[in-house]
Amino acid sequence: MSSGDLVPVGKSKALARGDSGGLPAIVVDAGVAAETAWADFFDGTLANGHTRAAYNRAVRGFLAWAQEQGRALHQITAGDVGRYLRQHPGSLPTKKQHIAALRRFFDLLVERHLVILNPAAVAKTERYQVLEGKTPKISHQQARTLLAAIDVDDVVGLRDRAVIATLIYTAARAGAVAKLRVQDLHRSDEQWLLHFDDKRGKSREIPVRHDLEGFLRQYMGMSGADDEPKESPLFRTAVRNERRLTARAMTGQDICLMVKRRLERASLPGDLSPHSFRVATATDLLEQGVPVEDVQYLLGHSDPRTTRLYDRREQKVTRNLVERISI
Repeated sequence: MSSGDLVPVGKSKALARGDSGGLPAIVVDAGVAAETAWADFFDGTLANGHTRAAYNRAVRGFLAWAQEQGRALHQITAGDVGRYLRQHPGSLPTKKQHIAALRRFFDLLVERHLVILNPAAVAKTERYQVLEGKTPKISHQQARTLLAAIDVDDVVGLRDRAVIATLIYTAARAGAVAKLRVQDLHRSDEQWLLHFDDKRGKSREIPVRHDLEGFLRQYMGMSGADDEPKESPLFRTAVRNERRLTARAMTGQDICLMVKRRLERASLPGDLSPHSFRVATATDLLEQGVPVEDVQYLLGHSDPRTTRLYDRREQKVTRNLVERISI
């Protein structure tokens, strides 16, 4: 069996629904306990499907390389991890993701007494620091132009305006907006609130400003959402040529495609996206002196460093500065 061969899961006593068709031979060679650890890691510890797929690729790639070097699972050292990373063709962010995957995987192997030390625990790459995110910011005027360009004579237009306004005035991700149910728009005392279920199980309540409330109430009135069961999706897909809604909830991808269509119709730049609204909202609040901790909560970030990636104020300072060079 060559180093790249995979043993089909069906021949293993441990199932691994999280992998892409079979266990790496180096894991099978280490015995049933290692097979079980593999299955437990990908099926039991990684709830997010995207993370599970990315970590699966990362761990598989390293283990295939390690076996080519003649290593058994318990023989892998920190030096092996370092050499692997130095020859890795990926970008620095990709390497950092792969280190994170290997650390978590080998942590479990240490816990199960399959290896003595975590070989990825001390591995490092070059320092990588992102000072500003890559998502383009939509300007205030562009956002107003986009909202004004939407024809609201039918329910699809009302839906699209309500979705885009929700993205702007709550700074929520498209995926979180897609998950909204009728019951998630609710009143507490004198304030309307939207309840969001965000990434990593986070739950937040965001107050609804007056104009957004109006957009939502208009849409819900025409769509019949007020009379739907409370667990029904708030934003539903449309049969566009018939200008009517279906019973199916929009997905995050549906929202992204809808925003792209609306941007095109409004003759706005095609590189803008739903995430551009989060950048614009964050920068706008920070420019007004709102504490970064408050903006961090609005965006649902665990780390203020992530929030700072959405801040475009420094970009303006830099451009103003270089324009003053008199050479």
